[in-house]
Amino acid sequence: MTDETTTWLGLSRDAKPLVLAGLALGLGIGGFFDGIVFHQILQIHHMLSSYPDTSIATDLELNVMADGIFHLATYTFTIIGIVLLSRAWRFHPVPESGRTLLGAVIAGWGLFNVVEGLVAHQLLGLHHVWPAGPGPTVLWDAVFLLWGALFLVGGYLLIRTDSAATPTAGTDAVATDGGE
Repeated sequence: MTDETTTWLGLSRDAKPLVLAGLALGLGIGGFFDGIVFHQILQIHHMLSSYPDTSIATDLELNVMADGIFHLATYTFTIIGIVLLSRAWRFHPVPESGRTLLGAVIAGWGLFNVVEGLVAHQLLGLHHVWPAGPGPTVLWDAVFLLWGALFLVGGYLLIRTDSAATPTAGTDAVATDGGE
């Protein structure tokens, strides 16, 4: 039987601060990718481009401002992730594991896609991934959600394959450089 005090989401409790930092970084990076690639470079949508009131949906100035507020939120998540990462390595017995951090960042990006896809695309209908693209709009929204789910699960599985983050690895796994 697993000791509840030593595990968190099936991972070693020592890895929790590193995973939380990676999740916050992933939320920020996923948001930056979405905003920079979809909103600015490809310009296939803006934050309010599918808003039910067409005077809002077509107001480019308002949409660019909403995109800026969105970027401010992703910037905030990124700063939070950096602070959490710094605190994790400074104040906790956290394994120095690039694999755990990378997995958490990927999972955080996936979490961003799932939450943003469900809330902004489906629940609120503020915008859709590619409303003018080939095929139905719902297809692109579904692909975005699937991408998020794959990143979320894939990131978690990457963390689980890291002996430094698994509860069965014990305390010996903290020395990932081969030292004792």
